[in-house]
Amino acid sequence: MSEQLAKQIQEESSCFTTCPELSENLDLTTLPKDNDTSSDLMLAQMLQMEFDREFDTQLRREEKKFNGDSKVSISFENYRMVHPFEDSDSSEDEVDWQDTRHDPYRLEKPTTTPKKGFIGKGKNITTKHDEVVCGRKNTARMDNFAPEVHVGDGIGMDLKLSNHVYNALKRHCHTEQRRSARLHEKKEHSTAEQAVDSKTRILMYKMVNMGILENINGCISTGKESVVFHALGGSFEEMIVPEECALKVFKTTLNEFKNREEYIKDDYRFKDRFSKLNPRKIIRLWAEKEMHNLTRMKKAGIPCPEVIVLKKHILVMSFIGRDQVPAPKLKEAMLSSEDIKKAYYQVVQMMQQLFKECNLVHADLSEYNMLWHDGQVWLIDVSQSVEPTHPHGLEFLFRDCRNVATFFQKAGVAEAMSMYELFNTVSGLQISSESEADFLAQIETMEKMNEDHVQRRSKKVFTTCDGPPLLSDDDDD
Repeated sequence: MSEQLAKQIQEESSCFTTCPELSENLDLTTLPKDNDTSSDLMLAQMLQMEFDREFDTQLRREEKKFNGDSKVSISFENYRMVHPFEDSDSSEDEVDWQDTRHDPYRLEKPTTTPKKGFIGKGKNITTKHDEVVCGRKNTARMDNFAPEVHVGDGIGMDLKLSNHVYNALKRHCHTEQRRSARLHEKKEHSTAEQAVDSKTRILMYKMVNMGILENINGCISTGKESVVFHALGGSFEEMIVPEECALKVFKTTLNEFKNREEYIKDDYRFKDRFSKLNPRKIIRLWAEKEMHNLTRMKKAGIPCPEVIVLKKHILVMSFIGRDQVPAPKLKEAMLSSEDIKKAYYQVVQMMQQLFKECNLVHADLSEYNMLWHDGQVWLIDVSQSVEPTHPHGLEFLFRDCRNVATFFQKAGVAEAMSMYELFNTVSGLQISSESEADFLAQIETMEKMNEDHVQRRSKKVFTTCDGPPLLSDDDDD
């Protein structure tokens, strides 16, 4: 019976070995060649290990698909069948130790005293005030510093920081954080060259959405007080907007033009609204001041940009130029001898009109603030213009006359008057002196005589109802 039973078992086993389905599903080539496969238990363990690895691979795919691009990820590490230490021989699926919960290479924090504050007994007692314990504790506390502060691997080196060094590092860290916050805030809330801050961009977008402007193009000019952009005009409350407009954005960085105070604090139109404590409001007053000055000049017939609308520190004006090309400055314009002579007489006439009809002094008149367009001179940048009764109005006028006389004399205009003659011609005064110091002394004397008149006039309320519209400030801070 035993021989027959053995033959029957051998026949049945031969049938299983020749089964095609089993030979296809079981890939014995994946098994390690070095291991001994004579034992059934070893063979079963090796197969189970291979199945577990396949399960872990599928689990990683599911984890990656579930998390996606989310910043907060969920780990399926606890559901793995093979522990990372046991799977160290796998070269295909390497484990990122930084992403695992149990990192064998992670530096352990130095041991400190327990909550009770001491370790040991008797002579071997160690309190929390021990120098070594405090040094290690200070090293561990460096992990609480800001992420941008690189503390290195002092924990792994068993570094011991004294209280003096740790406090100095902590103060430095807090100082750098505050400085970084100030720089970040200043960058976001300032208008730099050829760039605007976020609030200014919002105001510009609102102008486009309201239809005042159709499109805002690139920057065409930058100066110490403003940035000028080119824009295409739209329509605004049945008012005709030019096809090309100039968008003047006054800079909110006050450090580039610090002497605005002397031009506006003594102007009776804005004296009651001037405040040193809020410099951003000075910028809005500066833009409003240019709007009123341009309105006066336009009524007197002086060639200058036409104001369309004012919104806070953004002034929309007509564009002096053609096809997005601004008119050249008088300094850069290539003029013939006849044109430069013609320009000189135009400038003298405009200075007289500005002083007598508009009751204004440009206060910054030079070849850089005069444009040559369509055969005539155009005046721009009148935000700093003041009235002749200003405490320094006559001094500003003399400075303008000196700039104009010097430029046209160098340009070869033989009929150009000296700065003293030009001052007397424009102002109507008769100050005779060949010395500049003596001439300025007489001007200062006249200004002191007019100081009482300026104080009396400052009590008047300046109202205007014929200027361009001012958009509402419903979005003020």
